[in-house]
Amino acid sequence: MARKYDNRKLYYWLMGSCLVLIGLAWFVVRLFSIPVAIGMSAVAAVLPPIAVIVANWGQD
Repeated sequence: MARKYDNRKLYYWLMGSCLVLIGLAWFVVRLFSIPVAIGMSAVAAVLPPIAVIVANWGQD
């Protein structure tokens, strides 16, 4: 049961960082550098599939 909790905690951290990256890229960073905002959005787009894989890791 401890493993499932750790997976869920890491899942929430990854999804939270995804939301923070999107928010910062769209509302703050784009005012200073559009290429950096696009890069942040690209990283944020990759995080949800990784988060799902991590959340389901070790489950039967």
